[in-house]
Amino acid sequence: MTISRSLFHPFAQVAQARRLVSIRRIWLSCSLGIVTLLAILIAPALAMQVQVQPTNPQLGDTISVIMSAPVPHSGASSPSPERPTVTLGQKIYPMFAISNNRYRALLPTTPLDSAGTLTLQVNAGGETQNLSVPLRNRQFPTQSIWLGEGGGPEGTDHEFDRVDAFKALVTPEKLWNGPFLRPNQGEITTVYGVQRYYNGEFAEDYYHRGVDYAAGIGSPVVTPAAGRIALVGRVEDGFELHGNTIGIDHGQGVLSIMIHLSRIDVKEGDMVQAGQRIGAVGSTGISTGPHLHWGLYVNGQSVDPVPWRYAGFE
Repeated sequence: MTISRSLFHPFAQVAQARRLVSIRRIWLSCSLGIVTLLAILIAPALAMQVQVQPTNPQLGDTISVIMSAPVPHSGASSPSPERPTVTLGQKIYPMFAISNNRYRALLPTTPLDSAGTLTLQVNAGGETQNLSVPLRNRQFPTQSIWLGEGGGPEGTDHEFDRVDAFKALVTPEKLWNGPFLRPNQGEITTVYGVQRYYNGEFAEDYYHRGVDYAAGIGSPVVTPAAGRIALVGRVEDGFELHGNTIGIDHGQGVLSIMIHLSRIDVKEGDMVQAGQRIGAVGSTGISTGPHLHWGLYVNGQSVDPVPWRYAGFE
């Protein structure tokens, strides 16, 4: 066998070494490129983080689901992703941006729900994450109300249509900031979630959808948080059950409704700030005495306002 003498020449050995170094560099560069590409492809799935508050909710609580989305790759030129959502049962809730790459959905629970484990599905950018959230049971008091022999008026189609349309509002802009304020300084006489007997008959599928504040007629009613006046209803316009009514849209599916008022100091479309006077306590509509009823709705369902007053949802 003949071995080329050129391989033993010093310059040949140097050239051979350089070629080996060059090959290693190319291999290393390719390997790093593959690793970087894989990291870019895998990162969004790994980077999506979801936080649920409160961690141990009870019936009537509002559940906050916050998702931290991955930061888009600087060289990416993909179209804007669809808004992320949260699915609970048959209901899909929109998530709204609360800061860069952070989104939040608010999920209502009510006394009519069943306690147990809730299965939430967070959908964002083609990725899905399933979460299990325990929902605790809660005991609600009962109350007897006597409305007289006739039972009182049954309401009008106009009233129901206006109120239903108001409760369905989900506007994208968040208008409130911080914990909600107490809308009246009167004594709380009826808490959220109370079940009732009307004229001795138990009201099925009913619960008290708000908090009642007993105060004298003319006592000021203020906005619990900033928002837009989206509903004004008066007794003379057919609001037989609610009486004089104000509905405030706080944005992102969060709504306040004030009923039984003696006067209304705002009009539809007005922008109001937290603590601003909007009306006065009365006893209009179906009411056993002067008081303010404040109902808080999240995505169409009446929730307990108390956590919103003390903790808030940013």
